[in-house]
Amino acid sequence: MTETKLAPNLPQWMLDHVARYLSSGGTDGHMYTITPANLPTMTVPSLLLTTTGRKSGEKYLFPLFYGKTGASFFVIASKGGAPEHPGWYRNILSNPAVEVQVGTRKLHAKARTASGEERAKLWEQAVKIWPPFADYQVKAVGREIPVVVLDPMEA
Repeated sequence: MTETKLAPNLPQWMLDHVARYLSSGGTDGHMYTITPANLPTMTVPSLLLTTTGRKSGEKYLFPLFYGKTGASFFVIASKGGAPEHPGWYRNILSNPAVEVQVGTRKLHAKARTASGEERAKLWEQAVKIWPPFADYQVKAVGREIPVVVLDPMEA
């Protein structure tokens, strides 16, 4: 079994957030309070996503804001509006089997990219959860930011 590593190049605030989340077993850090530029302070739900590296085969952990849809969760592959998809998204395209921690709950899931009406509905929800996603889409010229659904799998 490969030891899970933190994703490379995470900013310090994310490293601190993950440390709180992991050290508390998910009781602290699941609801993350942040004050984004030019917006009021918000409390946003966050999960920990573990993917398998498409090149290395190693497990990498990423903290992400999320929403719920039925029994599934969804996350946004925004990378802050960068021109390319985040590494975790490229990893799930190669291997959609992921591990997810939501608060104290840990589960295995299969990741898939939402499209059409489902994507539109989930994107609208995501922007309500984290309004900066709308700005990220404007910055991501020529790239539709993927909405990824994490469907729980039976263990």
